[in-house]
Amino acid sequence: MTQRVIVFLPAHNEEASIAEVIYRIPRHFDDKVVVEILVIDDGSTDQTVSVAKAAGADHIVSFPVNQGLGAAVRAGLAHCCLLDATVGVMIDADNEYPAEEIPNIVRPILRGEADYVMGSRFLGTITGMKLHRRLGNYCFTLLQSILLGRWIYDGQSGMRAFSREAMEHAEIIHDYNYAQVLTLNLVRKGFRMKEVPITYKVRTAGQSFIKFGKYMTSVLPGIWKEMRRPVPYTAWGERSIEEKNAR
Repeated sequence: MTQRVIVFLPAHNEEASIAEVIYRIPRHFDDKVVVEILVIDDGSTDQTVSVAKAAGADHIVSFPVNQGLGAAVRAGLAHCCLLDATVGVMIDADNEYPAEEIPNIVRPILRGEADYVMGSRFLGTITGMKLHRRLGNYCFTLLQSILLGRWIYDGQSGMRAFSREAMEHAEIIHDYNYAQVLTLNLVRKGFRMKEVPITYKVRTAGQSFIKFGKYMTSVLPGIWKEMRRPVPYTAWGERSIEEKNAR
C-alpha cells in the first residue's frame, strides 16, 4: 500500500533559500512512499511563492498577511490532513536543516515506532550556532523536560514528523511560535515521541524572525497556558500508554 508523505515548509520572505531546500528533499527514498511538497506562504512580500513553484513545490497555501510561525505550522498540519497524508513533515525554509535527512525522521513513524519525531541538533552535529542561541535552546528544552517529566534533547527543532493521528490532534495555542506548546500538547495527550540525530548549519541567507523580547513575552505565557489547560488523552494516546506500560 502506497503511503503519502507531505513535506510542508512554513515560509516568510525566504526567496533566497527555499529553492535549495525543495531541491534537497528526497522524493524517492522508498518504493512504497509518495512524497509531495507543500509551502505555507506566511504573507511573504518577496518572490518566495514564485521561486517555490519554479523549484517544484506541489501545493502552495498563501496567507494575505503575515500571521506568525505558529499559525503557519497549524495550517501546514491541517492541509496535510486535507491532502490525505500518512505522515506530515515540517522543515524550516531557511536551509538550516538537512532536508536530505527527512527519511530518517519519517521511518520511525512508518515502522509504527513513534507518532511524533523531532530531528535533534544536539544529538547530531551543529555548525555555526552562536552561544546565546545555544544557551537559549538549552534553557527552553530543560523547561520542557521538567514539565513533561522526561528528557528532551532539542525542544526547539525546526524539523519534525507527525503521524496522521498526531496531526489530527495537535493543537498550537498561539501564533508567534509552535515549538514548545506543540510538544507539550502531543506528549501530554500520550503520543509517542522520539528524537533522531540530524546535522545542522546556521543559515547563510535571510534573517531569523526570533527576537528575544518577543520570545519571552509570547512563548513563556504560551507554555503557562498550555500546561494549565486540560488536555484529555486521545484514544490513540491511551493505546500508546498501554503499549508502553506493557513493555
